[in-house]
Amino acid sequence: MSTNSPFAESFAGPLATSLCGVPLANPLIAAAGTCGYVRELADAFDLRRIGAVTTKSITHEPREGNAPWRMWGIPGGMLNAIGLANVGLERFLSEKLPGARDLGCTLIGSIAGHSVEDYVAVAQAFDAEPSLPLVELNVSCPNTADGLQFGEHPAALRELLGAVRPTLARTRMLVKLSPNVGDIVAMARAAIDGGADGLTLINTVSAMGIDVERRTPILSRGTGGLSGPAVHAIAVRMVHQVYRAVAKDAGIPIVGLGGVSTWEDAAEFILAGAHCVGIGTALFVDPRTPLAVARGLEAWVRRQGARNVSELVGGLR
Repeated sequence: MSTNSPFAESFAGPLATSLCGVPLANPLIAAAGTCGYVRELADAFDLRRIGAVTTKSITHEPREGNAPWRMWGIPGGMLNAIGLANVGLERFLSEKLPGARDLGCTLIGSIAGHSVEDYVAVAQAFDAEPSLPLVELNVSCPNTADGLQFGEHPAALRELLGAVRPTLARTRMLVKLSPNVGDIVAMARAAIDGGADGLTLINTVSAMGIDVERRTPILSRGTGGLSGPAVHAIAVRMVHQVYRAVAKDAGIPIVGLGGVSTWEDAAEFILAGAHCVGIGTALFVDPRTPLAVARGLEAWVRRQGARNVSELVGGLR
């Protein structure tokens, strides 16, 4: 596949890889919603040392998000219900995206919305931007038409992708799947049928925390999403299921996401079937986490006797 990305170059080394045909320096990706809009992580390290950065989820119109508290640390992870707070498409394109010109790594544009029309509008705009060779659809948003989440019902997901896919003439499309479903394989199959070039597994797990003195929910919205180490084993299981059941034979790459804070966590995802690995909540603890993970992964690849990390994808015995 050819791409107009300014970072469409060849990389060398045991961690060099590609995602949907877009070359990456390594398989590590900063997850949406954990590293700002475009280049905030550059304050912590040289972004040439990571494969890609994913923007905050961008909606057609600006959103203030939910009232505090909307993030809360718990043992083993974090509860959050940010509510898609972002500056909106127009300001993102004019104020944030210009920072991608000298980013040093690939930029993935995250798209969210509450209607099919919202997703289509943002997708059309992103497809016109050469600095966004990949987009990721956050489909864990309630559909204003029926109140249900696009990512929890195969028919709704196929309908959404059927509208978005034709607008992406140049850009490759990842679909970020929710774990809050009865059959993750069915959702993955629906995404692939709808034209997904790749899958991201998983989004946050529905969860809740309670202030026992006030007898009120900790998060202002009541419930939210759980991320961090507590969800890692769930995510590994779902990556493994989807890889073995549909993604492997279809040639669809997976980004494994959920609770990665060490190189061992990343290696688990790769063996389960992930071509790339997202890092999210750990960036709040230490934004330089990807550097330590990359060092550990490279040493592991060499110990396994592999020339490149791609040889270990799906290598679970």
